[in-house]
Amino acid sequence: MRILQVLLLGGLILFLSACANKDREPEYTSEADLYDAAQSQMRRSQWETAISNLQALEENFPFGTYAEQAQLELIYAYFRSGDAAMVSATADRFIRLHPQHRNVDYAYYMKGLSSFTEGRGMFERVLPTDLTQRDPGAARESLDHFAQLLSRYPDSIYASDAKRRMLYLRNLLARYEIHVANYYFKRGAYVAATNRGRYVLENFNSSPAMPDALAVMVQGYHLLDMPELSNQMLEILKLNYPDHPALNSNGTFDYQYAADSGERSWISLATFGLFDKGEPPGFDSRERYNPEYQDVPPPPRDA
Repeated sequence: MRILQVLLLGGLILFLSACANKDREPEYTSEADLYDAAQSQMRRSQWETAISNLQALEENFPFGTYAEQAQLELIYAYFRSGDAAMVSATADRFIRLHPQHRNVDYAYYMKGLSSFTEGRGMFERVLPTDLTQRDPGAARESLDHFAQLLSRYPDSIYASDAKRRMLYLRNLLARYEIHVANYYFKRGAYVAATNRGRYVLENFNSSPAMPDALAVMVQGYHLLDMPELSNQMLEILKLNYPDHPALNSNGTFDYQYAADSGERSWISLATFGLFDKGEPPGFDSRERYNPEYQDVPPPPRDA
């Protein structure tokens, strides 16, 4: 009986050992084996395993045939795994080691792309999210990286896509400034609000946020008791955007359109405006001036 138990126990150990060996990744001994394995794993979206093999290739064959290509593909593998910090670090390392490489523009491009997509996960794909109200740090960083790419490699195959993304980022950052101006208006910080409008005019003067930036300045200078500057901005607004929603039919400016009337409830005062249902909506004319809203088809007619 004891012999039978020993045999059964030994068989079980051999079976479990065989299963473990079956699931274990094979050991690759040559540079070509490591590279081919990483390629196969990336095709199957096995990013963590691919990263491990690409790192092993670089560590064991730093001057091999596939070393430089593996470093570039490591940037991509980190990007697909969602590790923006490692994309940037790996791209910076490649740029430092191979500044004259024929594909170094790819490293610059991936730095911009990783910042562009940073923080956008399943939440944004499931629920609508207004990216113009999020922390603009990643957008600014992405804009800088793409600008650096275009400055160094204007003829890069990635230049066209970088320009398109830069336009999107500029519009996003401009709209963010308008959101901040609206916030300052609601808190009575009129100088800060006006400065945000001026910043858009000076830095994003071709963005769809321009009409609201002018309106912010009209309102801000009015509240600061600077009628001459307010009227100057108003004339520019009427000349270029006569259909802005803050303009009345006779061309006058509706100063109550997006401003606090000055009378605040005790709830508003006690909560610093967080629960005041009477707060104005702020300047936001995206549906009128942003191109993406103009392409929306009309709703279907009722049967």
